[in-house]
Amino acid sequence: MTAPVEDLVIVGGGVMGLFTAYHAAERSSRVVVLERGRVGDPMTASYGRTRSYRSDYLDATYARLAQEAIHLWQDFERDTASEVLVRCGCLNIGKRSVTPDLANTYAQLSFETLTRLGLPTESFDGDGLRSRFSYLDADMARLDVGGGVVDLPAVTGALTRALAERGVRTLEGVETSAIAPDGDGFRVTTDTGELRTRSLVVTAGHGTNDVLGALPGCRLRVPITKDRPSEAKYFVPSADTRRRFTADVMPVIAYLDAGIYCHPIVDGLIDAVKVGYYNPPDLPGERASITGIAGFVEQCMPGLRTATVSDVEDVDQCDYDLVADDEFVLGAIPGFAGAFVGVGWRGTGYKFAPWVGRVLASCALQGGTVYDIRRFDPARFDQQEPIR
Repeated sequence: MTAPVEDLVIVGGGVMGLFTAYHAAERSSRVVVLERGRVGDPMTASYGRTRSYRSDYLDATYARLAQEAIHLWQDFERDTASEVLVRCGCLNIGKRSVTPDLANTYAQLSFETLTRLGLPTESFDGDGLRSRFSYLDADMARLDVGGGVVDLPAVTGALTRALAERGVRTLEGVETSAIAPDGDGFRVTTDTGELRTRSLVVTAGHGTNDVLGALPGCRLRVPITKDRPSEAKYFVPSADTRRRFTADVMPVIAYLDAGIYCHPIVDGLIDAVKVGYYNPPDLPGERASITGIAGFVEQCMPGLRTATVSDVEDVDQCDYDLVADDEFVLGAIPGFAGAFVGVGWRGTGYKFAPWVGRVLASCALQGGTVYDIRRFDPARFDQQEPIR
């Protein structure tokens, strides 16, 4: 008996793959997700407790796409009757003793981008900042009013329910061993059997090149490196100061020139301020002189000096797949009609997940997308001319 032909098989069940399935299921009842682990595994890159969402990029293209993603998050909340966005804002700060040229800090330059795009912002000098956020010590700050944090368990739960309701098959614990062109589609071989599909999407994160290697003749190899924060710590404030650090009053705080970000306490989700120290890929100048989280707290966030500190040991410290040219890889796999890939999210990708999923689903099922994604073309890493 001939196996039925799926409309779309997605290899990789992280948040990008699940959102691809979510949008694809609006157009098709034959969508399958293959995940070699299990969906929601807390030790994988797509899961944990919180990620920030924001539009305060130096690059106007990413700022616009972040806005588009926020609109899609809002649609997702409405359509799934869920609450996944914690709307607390994102505050970028600067201090002269750390970054003397405040006019060229990430805070100021991203603020100028948002202002040009007409997005809501607030501006603080040192006195205004300390008046509103007494635990901070800085000379200026710029607030991306529309930013905040994403509740990851809420997203995973809402996606899982929605996919089940839409009839998406999600196969966990499945290894994909071979992918072969088969007529106008593909035959996907796994350790539990074969599937035939008209279209294929690869959203396998750090395993992307392994999956591409299973496609005979595919010359695309994405130069991905794995990274995560050098440090990530939880700060639990004393009971009498805790109220200053909850998401109803504290925004996400970032000093990206120094490689620092802070997430507020979110009641019912995380009972600590999370602070990470990493190597942001898109700094406007040289990295600031702060050499770790302790230095940042001492110089810029004295309100946490007396908090109880512990290391972040699970994936909540974040996991990044970086690409050599610091751009998304999103679009057609060269030489294979009906096959698409998404990877390389620069350590900032989670917030774009509903947009990425919409793009990949449209490409796979409709042959294209309304968005201009030429900038992200995977063909820039094709090692040879397409072979067929």
